[in-house]
Amino acid sequence: MTSLPGSLLAGAVGDALGAAIEFDRIDRIRGRFGPSGLTDYAPAYGRSGAITDDTQMTLFTLEGLVLARRRGSDPLDEVRAAYGRWLRTQGGPEVPSDGWLLDVPELHAQRAPGNTCLTALHAGGPGTLENPVNDSKGCGAVMRAAPVALWSDDVHEVFALAAATGAITHGHPSGYLSAGVLAVLVQQVLAGADLVAAVEVARAELVGWDGHEEQLALLDLAVGLGGSDRRPTPELIETVLGGGWVGEEALAIAVLTALAARDLADGLLLAVNHSGDSDSTGALCGNLLGARDGVEAIPEHWLEELELAEVVRRLADEAVEVFGR
Repeated sequence: MTSLPGSLLAGAVGDALGAAIEFDRIDRIRGRFGPSGLTDYAPAYGRSGAITDDTQMTLFTLEGLVLARRRGSDPLDEVRAAYGRWLRTQGGPEVPSDGWLLDVPELHAQRAPGNTCLTALHAGGPGTLENPVNDSKGCGAVMRAAPVALWSDDVHEVFALAAATGAITHGHPSGYLSAGVLAVLVQQVLAGADLVAAVEVARAELVGWDGHEEQLALLDLAVGLGGSDRRPTPELIETVLGGGWVGEEALAIAVLTALAARDLADGLLLAVNHSGDSDSTGALCGNLLGARDGVEAIPEHWLEELELAEVVRRLADEAVEVFGR
């Protein structure tokens, strides 16, 4: 059953699964956990089920969109302001206390926030599609983009808004176009499309944007691999799609593992067990599979141990109320 709370919670679970192995290569992961790699939460940041900056920024993205819809204000301006509040939680300058996430003490934990996001936001978050703030294509833009799926039923509007929110901090097309693709994928899956059909819709929008070639090539590779009988291995992921540190790679790994998944739990474990940015690829795969399969598909013990699960649920409920999903 398609579900916004499922997308957000499964994304947070994937983030938390990958948090303990984010900077490890697969040989080290297997050395720590056995031949199958990671199969459950492992301690990270002093606890089991800890989220990272991926989930933090996803929540602030959604808060900005909820405030924009309630107020009838510009969503890009509200998301930019929300990122200023996230920056405050990471030791940044004082900002107006808007929404309620800023008042959640646990969100002030620093969980290896990306340097590109920090640098761009300390500069005031000036990046736009027309005037890039840098040439970064890191995955910090796509990792937080799933909530933009809610903004509209119009594919172009969702893609453009997600790309614009990505460009606040990431100026390379592969950084912000990956955000646009993810948002459309989640939008389509929430509307009932299967993943393959959702990719076709997102792909058709992607090719109309300048600088789409890198993302298109890896997206097509991911779909081809995901439709084969060959089970994706960590070695295959790294060789063909990369480590997921940049936007086009992270999205492609998420699409491949979501397509190859036997079920949601299997997909999340596929998405985190590789030599790369495990928390981000786990989060993105979770956004897709959680949107498709709902909260019920997430193993209960993962939800029980998930840090800030009730915060995610509360904000998801507000979003459902505001956006009518």
